[in-house]
Amino acid sequence: MKNHIIVAVLSLAFICGSCVSRKKLTYLHYSDNRSEASPEQEFRYSVTPSAYKIMPNDYLFIRVITPDPQWSALFNMQQGEGSITMETAALSSYAVDIDGDIEIPYVGKVKVVGKTIPEIKSRLDTIFRSYVTDAVISVRMVDNNISIIGEVAVPGRYPIIKDRMTVFDALAMAGDISSYGNRKEIQLIRPSPYGPVIKEFSLSDRSILTSELYYVMPNDILYVSPLKARSFQVNSSVWTLFLTTLTSAFGIIAFFRTL
Repeated sequence: MKNHIIVAVLSLAFICGSCVSRKKLTYLHYSDNRSEASPEQEFRYSVTPSAYKIMPNDYLFIRVITPDPQWSALFNMQQGEGSITMETAALSSYAVDIDGDIEIPYVGKVKVVGKTIPEIKSRLDTIFRSYVTDAVISVRMVDNNISIIGEVAVPGRYPIIKDRMTVFDALAMAGDISSYGNRKEIQLIRPSPYGPVIKEFSLSDRSILTSELYYVMPNDILYVSPLKARSFQVNSSVWTLFLTTLTSAFGIIAFFRTL
């Protein structure tokens, strides 16, 4: 009887250790020291992301459009008038070198590091006005992605499809956080001119809505760490084998004692 109690206790501990509570699976709780606020109050304090500033090794697609196709072809790396896809834009983009410059044919080097896309467009408008007075300049980033790894359904590298893309948008593309992902320990690795910066935040607290980390930026890496229950789930086959062996051993011992 004592042996069966031991097996029952071990089995119960195994089941409890491999379970994840509902609270750990939900998002956007109110913190204990914060009273509930109305949607208007939360929106008032929401953080608008600052525009991304170009860094070395970024890629810029620049297109110069003029009434004269010959002038357009002179400055554009993209040849022809066909539609532009992500693939053709990537092949026809300007790489930002280690000094923060791009080199445009017949124009030379242009400093772009530390500038936003609108600032670069304004600078190019001024430069090209010396060559053609009626040019229309379009500038955009290519290879504009975010990496999502850890305890998500589909880890991988995903494109940033809009300017104000939230961390929830990004996780939705990766199939959401798994049942064994720790929503209270999300790490964001963000490149900066001084090297990678690591920030940790919680998606279980509504304060994320007013955080600078609520919006993702190009080349961000999101890492979702596992819950402790994950180790039980990974080793479940080992625990199952152990408990089965233990139960069988107790059964054999009990059988021989009855002889």
